[in-house]
Amino acid sequence: MITLYEFGLSGNCHKVRLLLSLLGLHYHSKLLNSAAGEHKTEQFLALNPFGQTPVLVDGDTVVRDSQAILVYLARSYGADEWFPQEPAKMAEVVSWLAVAANEIARGPNTLRLHHKFGRAINLDDATKITTQVLSVLNLHLQSRHWLANNTLTIADIAIYPYIALANEGKVDLEPYLYVQNWMGRIEHLTGYVTMPGIQRIAD
Repeated sequence: MITLYEFGLSGNCHKVRLLLSLLGLHYHSKLLNSAAGEHKTEQFLALNPFGQTPVLVDGDTVVRDSQAILVYLARSYGADEWFPQEPAKMAEVVSWLAVAANEIARGPNTLRLHHKFGRAINLDDATKITTQVLSVLNLHLQSRHWLANNTLTIADIAIYPYIALANEGKVDLEPYLYVQNWMGRIEHLTGYVTMPGIQRIAD
């Protein structure tokens, strides 16, 4: 049985839940209480010494970091298209995983942390990064349905949650029509699951 250690309001955890559902995989959700510091206990730090969620345990395999978990699930349980082995196609997916860990994390995610959870941030920097990444995504998606290799991959799953949660960071997606269309395509997938705070385009 797969076990997912997670926070309920984390976009990084949601991307793992979303892929698990799209792949039709059964798993046990272990919700951690961040206020009680359950992610800093000795038991959890043995799974991830950085004290961060998500962490996925599959038998004897322990995987930390949301992007790494997506790769593991795709290669272990998904069709080749989710994370292809052909070098150029794999590189295209990885490039978007890097955007999820960099620009998405420092832009839309950071704005959400500020406006929803009260975290002190450099508001100007986070706003500029958010505008840049949304503009790049919108232009990229103008001529294609999916981010990488013209097919649904874990690149789309990695990027989606914090874009769908952008309203909680006071980000207006109205100017980004092609991003909205892409979100709608994801939200119509069989097995799609949502989370609190997501403003679905499909609704």
